[in-house]
Amino acid sequence: MGSSFSVLIPQFSSTVTKQNHSSLGDLPESCVASVLVYMDPPQICKLSMLNRAFRGASSADFVWESKLPMNYSSIIQRVFAGRNFPANLCKRDIYAMLCRPNSFDGGSKKVWLDKRTGRVCMSISSSGLAITGIDDRRYWSRIETDESRFKSVAYLQQIWWFEVDGEVDFPFPVGSYSIFFRLQVGRASRRFGRRVCNSEHVHGWDKKPVRFQLSTSDGQQATTQCYLNEPGIWKYHHVGDFVATGSVEPMKVKYSLTQIDCTHTKGGLCVDSVLICPVEFTERLKQSF
Repeated sequence: MGSSFSVLIPQFSSTVTKQNHSSLGDLPESCVASVLVYMDPPQICKLSMLNRAFRGASSADFVWESKLPMNYSSIIQRVFAGRNFPANLCKRDIYAMLCRPNSFDGGSKKVWLDKRTGRVCMSISSSGLAITGIDDRRYWSRIETDESRFKSVAYLQQIWWFEVDGEVDFPFPVGSYSIFFRLQVGRASRRFGRRVCNSEHVHGWDKKPVRFQLSTSDGQQATTQCYLNEPGIWKYHHVGDFVATGSVEPMKVKYSLTQIDCTHTKGGLCVDSVLICPVEFTERLKQSF
């Protein structure tokens, strides 16, 4: 019995030795691709550098189609309307193109996919907002700055009636979204290579809070308010949240920022942009304060 068992050991060891010659490169691309579907895009890109099998599997259309929004073709039509979108792109290249900030509506808006999740994010510049008195240089001026995604902001010197409105029609994929105004009290500049904040025109924001509002074409509404303080810091002020159900028709979203108490003037505020992003990204914004 013992001698019979000992005879089996060399045979078993030989089998194991032969199996050790197998590697990940021997896996069929279809099997590798079926695993990559469950990973996020950055992980897929890293694994594509392992070997030829992973590189080939990482290019499979069904892998990247699972990362794209369900209505990505509607997004392409909305963003690239009137422009030629490259034909015959594989799904991986479509994903890469949509992850770049793509301008639309005359360059006043930018939209992109978050590289890790494939969720839609959007930014609307101050030039894409309806600002009361924006054309009167006594009240407002445009300031060029590298601190804005759009390279310029609207700066309020002084005004009685403060009102900023905007709206966007867009085929938002199914999900919950938050809207923020990116604002800064005071005007930042560089002096001897250091960032400094000029608070010369800052006044009136401590008397009454500003009001933020949003509404959607399907009846959703939200209202918040807060005092503007902390000069020299860009802050994302939360307007509210809305839910996109993924209907065929684009959703119209309206948003506003007001302080229309005419008993006092207010001034010294930079208006950069409006950000629309998935609600789960709120923590990221808090870390950027």
